[in-house]
Amino acid sequence: MTPGRLTRLAAALFALAAPAATSFATDTPAGDATAARAPATLAAATSTPAVTRNGQEVYRRFLDGLSEPGCTAEATERWRSHFGHVPRQLASRGNDVLPLFAYVVEEVRAQHLPTEFALIPFVESGYRPGARSASGPAGLWQFIAVTARNHEIPIRPGYDGRLSPADSTRAAVRYLKTLHGMFAGDWRLSVMAYNAGEYRVFGALKRAGQEARNATPASLPMPQHTQAYVRKLHALSCLIKEAGEGETWMAAMDREVPALTAIAVPDGVRDLDALASRHETDAARLKRLNPAHVDGRIARIGQPVTLLVPQAAAAPPVFMAEAPPEADAMPATVGDATPTARRMHTVARGESPWSIAKRYGLRTQELLTRNALDARSVLRPGMELLIDER
Repeated sequence: MTPGRLTRLAAALFALAAPAATSFATDTPAGDATAARAPATLAAATSTPAVTRNGQEVYRRFLDGLSEPGCTAEATERWRSHFGHVPRQLASRGNDVLPLFAYVVEEVRAQHLPTEFALIPFVESGYRPGARSASGPAGLWQFIAVTARNHEIPIRPGYDGRLSPADSTRAAVRYLKTLHGMFAGDWRLSVMAYNAGEYRVFGALKRAGQEARNATPASLPMPQHTQAYVRKLHALSCLIKEAGEGETWMAAMDREVPALTAIAVPDGVRDLDALASRHETDAARLKRLNPAHVDGRIARIGQPVTLLVPQAAAAPPVFMAEAPPEADAMPATVGDATPTARRMHTVARGESPWSIAKRYGLRTQELLTRNALDARSVLRPGMELLIDER
């Protein structure tokens, strides 16, 4: 299923309601949204967000944000059975579903929206960023191309922003925020509009003699697939809630998963392998999370693009290949004296091999060789480097 096209009025409301681009964050007051939600750059980190999230914490964050925490008759057995695999996906260590779900839950909560909205990608794509439908929709939220462009998702030769979880989630959450305001905070009407178009829902309300603030969505004259969309989300919500009553499932959720964040593509990075090397991050995961960048090559489309990365890859590394050109320097000696003990240096934050070598009167390559390192190695604060020859 795909979101309906924005009409001129909806587009105007969308533009008024649209917050700035996203990054991983906890709940933020609406007035601070622009400052708090801008994508981070690798050089601009000013705080130390959590590198991982515990799965049980993600579960609690989801439950705490539900608009309807109870289960009703709308959670039919048909859709419970259809989505019965979802709790197992969340508990499994063999996929990216839980980290992605955690990311979307936080994006939704940051805009003070019900976390039922975070279930939409389960219905649309099974939480697969690279999902494509034969009928045209693509990505986590299954936008069609025209809707994606209406939501300012870039689609260019060599780059389909619908396949970017960062781009598509930002757009989807903005649109859902607009719909949530249009329909008096009723999550059911909002997802009906997401599925079928907002003016179809307005028309159904008018024909039924109802208003959004006191509507009974299940009674509206809407297509069956749109009514089923609401039932699917409610069934999913109940399945995940009830899974938490099982000790085995909760034990499986008691694990650390990467906290994901959206960042601007760092200057000088041409592919995801290079970014992974800088941060000792799993390159295969980066490629799975960013299928918009085909084969891991960073697309250049004439405008900023974003990546979804583990928080550990969103902080400046001490990266050896970035050291400035060295000046020739000879080892400092005092007469013919030979040191009686080998000197060691403990790496401090922000130090490079060039700066350390210069401090001790060494060439950078000498320092690297003495420590069995090369130009692509990464220095970490607290590492000890041998300064004198063995």
